[in-house]
Amino acid sequence: MKPDCRIIIDCGTTNTRAFLVDGQNQILTKESREIGVRNTAITGSREDLKEAIRQCIAGLLAQCGLTFGEIRDILASGMITSNVGLVEIPHLPAPAGKKELAQGMRKILLSEIAPIPICFVPGVKNIPISVDERNFEEMDIMRGEEVEAVAILEHRRSSGPALIILPGSHTKFVQADERNRITGLLTTLSGELLSCVTNHTILADAVQRQYVTEEGCDKAYLLKGFRTARQCGIGRACFSGRILNQFVTQEPQKIASYLMGAVLQNDLLALKGSKAVSVSPDTHVIVAGKNPLRKALTAMLEEDGYFDNIEEYEKPSPLPLSAQGILLTADLYQSQKG
Repeated sequence: MKPDCRIIIDCGTTNTRAFLVDGQNQILTKESREIGVRNTAITGSREDLKEAIRQCIAGLLAQCGLTFGEIRDILASGMITSNVGLVEIPHLPAPAGKKELAQGMRKILLSEIAPIPICFVPGVKNIPISVDERNFEEMDIMRGEEVEAVAILEHRRSSGPALIILPGSHTKFVQADERNRITGLLTTLSGELLSCVTNHTILADAVQRQYVTEEGCDKAYLLKGFRTARQCGIGRACFSGRILNQFVTQEPQKIASYLMGAVLQNDLLALKGSKAVSVSPDTHVIVAGKNPLRKALTAMLEEDGYFDNIEEYEKPSPLPLSAQGILLTADLYQSQKG
């Protein structure tokens, strides 16, 4: 009987996740470790990362009583292909879609991790030319979000050019053409900035060092933060959150909603001002990711009024977007290989 199960590895900066899926792409089980490429960057050694991935794979097999002989393939994406990951694979220059990503996949045997090869998906970069002081702001890079974009573009309701928003610690804005190829990307540190404001500023007490929850997000205060930052800048807007806390409300979720709006307003400023992507009012915007960030960004885009067509994307499967995208890419890779 031909092996039908597949292992998917999603390796980020701080965490590694692994999934075992069956022939219908249903999750059988999953494993995770709080180890990512940050550990490699700090220690200068890949050994901890290798061991974490080996443990994840072994755990998946043990939970389902499987052997490597019953595994069709192991697929990996994310920071695992960076210079501080397991195997460095150069970014593909845009435009790059599912076809280009499949052609750029590399199958490599790492016997200390598994006795079968691992198929790695490369990341994507904006421009193929060298970067200098004149064009550095036009350049951007990603590893991992490209397969998320592949999944969204495969399942979206409409065709034509689009801008995909993937909020997170590093929010990614991914531009795609009518052929579903990634043509540009822009990254902000909004998630990390929000973390700093929430945990390491004078506002930490006002929000009790807690982020906005899906249930606690207050749209009125979110948009209040958005408007204040648009008018006065992010620094003044954030401090004004303390004024709100001292004189208007002491509800942590309202202040946290306000601060999220203040920080995320900067993303919209970057989107319209950066040379890394090119957008216009008729650009079809697809907001993905988890709540409350997804709904928050959608609300702010609607409040801003620049874009005419905004879609809030909810994934059709419990399988993570990264896993959906890597499976689509791997299927094409295998069909290309015959």
